[in-house]
Amino acid sequence: METEKVIEVNGLSKKFKEVAAVNNLYLNVYKGDVFGFLGPNGAGKSTTIRMLLSLITPNQGQIRIFGKSLKENRINILRNVGAIVESPDFYGYLSAYKNLEIIGKISGKEISRKRIMEVLELVGLHKRYKSKVKTYSHGMKQRLGIAQALLHNPDLIILDEPTTGLDPQGMKEIRDLIIHLSKQEQKTIFLSSHILYEVELVANRMIIINKGTTMIEGEVKNLLNALDLKVTFEVDDPLKAKSLIGEKAWISKLDSIIDNKMIFNLKTDDIPLLNKYFVENQVNIRAVIPRRSLEEYFLNITESAG
Repeated sequence: METEKVIEVNGLSKKFKEVAAVNNLYLNVYKGDVFGFLGPNGAGKSTTIRMLLSLITPNQGQIRIFGKSLKENRINILRNVGAIVESPDFYGYLSAYKNLEIIGKISGKEISRKRIMEVLELVGLHKRYKSKVKTYSHGMKQRLGIAQALLHNPDLIILDEPTTGLDPQGMKEIRDLIIHLSKQEQKTIFLSSHILYEVELVANRMIIINKGTTMIEGEVKNLLNALDLKVTFEVDDPLKAKSLIGEKAWISKLDSIIDNKMIFNLKTDDIPLLNKYFVENQVNIRAVIPRRSLEEYFLNITESAG
């Protein structure tokens, strides 16, 4: 049985005058996904998110959320969506609690004190709920923005660059929160980010877009496995090792030699085979260091598209 689609985008396009910001875009987000939405600057990510939130209208194409047309069911759908678009903004002279209380009243829903404290605890701000927001760090404001998005307990959360401007600790806090929301709170998360390493750590599925159109979409694990790893073999005698592979197929996979480090382009299954070959031929291996990242994959895809 196919997993339920939470977001389904078909043939979506948006032009601003003569500029095609989004061009015939397709994507699918399934229930329970942490879905990484990737692309270089100007790829159409922010425009797509604004269309998903019905802030701007597409020129053509269809958006379905929770199995329903966004165009025909806008209000009911958006009641079950939480979002941060760019940096969240709050009343700095008011407390975190008071800001959320006001936002709850503006939304038209009855948000209880209990619920406000629940979301503040969820994002780790419950001990500072009385503090004025102007005393918060940038990372704390980002977490308060996520608390705002969670206030009405939505099933879908759309986060547009939630770690922008954060230090490593702040990025880790947001990353841990996203994982918690997915695993413990059973939320579906649509995550747009330029921080590719962060997406690699939290997303199970992803799409890369460029010039407003889909380049590739799928499971993060499967997409990365399709790419050769840069594997460093640190050996005691690189000249002997190179001579051993000189007449073997391994030589075509050798990228470079730097001091006693031999760097190969290998598939995952090749690593133990090459290691075994070296050991059987009395080449001592000091270390085997595989390296493959979403950043390499991202550059490979977007640069190949010109």
